[in-house]
Amino acid sequence: MASKSRATVDGVVGSTRPLSGPACQCLAEFFGEEFRKHHQCLEQHREYYSEVAIAQAEAALGRILQQMEQLCRRDDACEVVGHLLKQFESVTKLSALSDPRTFH
Repeated sequence: MASKSRATVDGVVGSTRPLSGPACQCLAEFFGEEFRKHHQCLEQHREYYSEVAIAQAEAALGRILQQMEQLCRRDDACEVVGHLLKQFESVTKLSALSDPRTFH
């Protein structure tokens, strides 16, 4: 049976067959771990950020982690969560810290 399309709240059209069960849980665990890595990076470099910036980042991380399984049920989960990860990456530069090619 073909999946039907539906309009989402943000105007993105997706199918009616989002991820569920083990696939959703696995994706949520993977993405959750990536966000926890960004949180650890913020903690390790806390001295370079203002308290307001840390508080805002931690609040955003908390909301994302609380909603991770719900986000992973979306048809466009990888795109949405990937965009959120890119936003944190622009702040933490985590990939540059863990990429051995960036060290001389």
